[in-house]
Amino acid sequence: MTFDMTPDLPFYSPQSNECDLFETAQQNGLPLLLKGPTGCGKTRFVEHMAARLGLPLHTVACHDDLSAADLIGRYLIKGGETVWVDGPLTRAVREGGICYLDEVVEARKDVTVVLHPLTDDRRRLVIDRTGEELVAPASFMLVASYNPGYQNVLKKLKPSTRQRFLSIGFDFPVPDLETPVVAAEARLDMDRAGALVRLAGHIRKLSGMDLEEGVSTRLLIYAGTLIAKGMRVEDAIEAAIVEPLSDETDVQQALRDLAASVYG
Repeated sequence: MTFDMTPDLPFYSPQSNECDLFETAQQNGLPLLLKGPTGCGKTRFVEHMAARLGLPLHTVACHDDLSAADLIGRYLIKGGETVWVDGPLTRAVREGGICYLDEVVEARKDVTVVLHPLTDDRRRLVIDRTGEELVAPASFMLVASYNPGYQNVLKKLKPSTRQRFLSIGFDFPVPDLETPVVAAEARLDMDRAGALVRLAGHIRKLSGMDLEEGVSTRLLIYAGTLIAKGMRVEDAIEAAIVEPLSDETDVQQALRDLAASVYG
């Protein structure tokens, strides 16, 4: 197994053909939707591909109050003058970079309306307030992500929006892939990284029952980092896994018991 460890290229271990698919989508002006649980590597994947393709990356963490104006831009008072300031989506269209909307399902509904003309053959962004109509250059790419497990009746990505994107389904890596990822990112030896991944496997089996979701690769890297820096395993797991996953004392104790069974 080999990993691309090129300096200045964010570390990412491919699980399948997602790198080739991303590159083909970018070369052909197609938008891309990444689906998968929190912390499984979607954002790192986009960072890796942006660096690999040499394109500027504009990342937007979507939330309940994110509006179309937050993405496009607005007039601001600067030095006594009113000036127009581009939002991240407009900057990406002007520069020909990648605009990544993380957890797009969290944004307000007017955001998806703005995105539609950029996801078909028009590839245009209309800015009503400045009277501009920007045509996205060939290097522009729209990428969005969401966690299907977080969808509910009130917040759900409409089928008509999903069908405007190519899609890639992400999940937590298999142990043979996740162990070297944790080892490399946390600078931990393979044996101790493997123990964390085995613990994650047990915890993920509880997902949907006692836990809302399983432990992410990100949290395993946090735990591994603490262990690599000399912290006791019990303390690292408590701070990086037990406490972040649940506030319920019974569930927390079950997680500690699982850790004790893995570490003997």
